[in-house]
Parts: sequence; structure tokens; C-alpha cells
Amino acid sequence: MLRGEITTAIRRALMQELAAVGYGRLSIEAVARRAGVGKTAIYRRWSSKLELVLEVVAAAAGSKLPALDTGTLRGDLALLFQVLAHALRHPLASQIIPDLLAEAARNPEIDETLQALLRAKQQEIGGSLVARAVRRGELPADTDPEAAVDLIVGPLYWRLAIARTAPAEAYLDALVEAVATGLGAAPAVPRQRDAVPVAPA
Repeated sequence: MLRGEITTAIRRALMQELAAVGYGRLSIEAVARRAGVGKTAIYRRWSSKLELVLEVVAAAAGSKLPALDTGTLRGDLALLFQVLAHALRHPLASQIIPDLLAEAARNPEIDETLQALLRAKQQEIGGSLVARAVRRGELPADTDPEAAVDLIVGPLYWRLAIARTAPAEAYLDALVEAVATGLGAAPAVPRQRDAVPVAPA
């Protein structure tokens, strides 16, 4: 394999091994075996298990979200929920995230890295989606971005990562409306086909 292919294989193997056994039982030997490389190939790139895990997980979690500017708050929320539902349903994410959060309570370095990632994601979501809605006049000017992100992300994360229940399309639609209302947005205008016709007097 070429050098870049080896690095890619190691990163993929690390994520698969993390999902399979968790951080506590993770070993460089197992990652190397899964990647089809020798241990020295890993140690030339990372000095320890912790360094390998932090770099690879940070790269995966730090990837940019697709553009979420649909022109409306509800449209942005609907797209974000679809992206998050897809990402959190992935077996690697659904197994790795809870494990690393538990490990962070015992490992200050993992905790620091995860907190930095969470703050970055908060800014990415709260600093863009919420700010755009404020500029459009859909949300109050004094909307707290931190509280907004908790309200936006929390219910879906709970359902997928903790309760491990896949949300139906109707649930995501209801969640969009509940979150928009909770953030202080005006009620949605009924679509024409949903409007109840008024009988002539």
C-alpha cells in the first residue's frame, strides 16, 4: 500500500475497532491487524493509543456539516435533523460516541478534546443556523445560541444515541415544529392544501 493508503486503512480500522471493543479494550496490535499493517506503521504516525484515537476521532467529528441555508428556519432545522439522523444512525457513531463520552469522565485528555469538538460544533450550528434565523426576523434578537443548540440537538441525540430508537419522518417533522416554537419562532403558516376552506356566508 502507498503511504496515504496505509494511513487511511489505519484510521478506518481504528474506528471499526473502537466500535467493536471500546476504548478501554482497544489495542494498537488489534488496529494493526485489522488494517493489515505492522504495529510500526502505526507508531511511526502516532506515539500512543490515546494520540491515535484523539486525532482520528477529532478528524471524523470535526468534518464540516453540509450547507444548511435553505432560506427558512424550519427548512434549516429539517435538513439538519436529516443530516444528524443519518450520522447518528451509523453503527460506528452510535457505538463510539457513548463509549468515548463515558471514557471522558475518567480521562482528562479525552474530555478536553471532546469538549473542544462540542464547542466547535456548537459554533457551527448556533453561530450560523440561529444567527441566520435572527437576521431573517424568524427568531428574537436576544436568542441565546448555546441554549438554542441544546434544544436543537438534544432531543435527536437522546433518541438515537441513548434510547436507540430510529425516528420516523413524522417524528422529524413534529420535532422541527416543536423546536422552532420552543426557540420563539412564529407559528408556521399552513400550506394551501392544509388550510380549511371557509364556507360562504
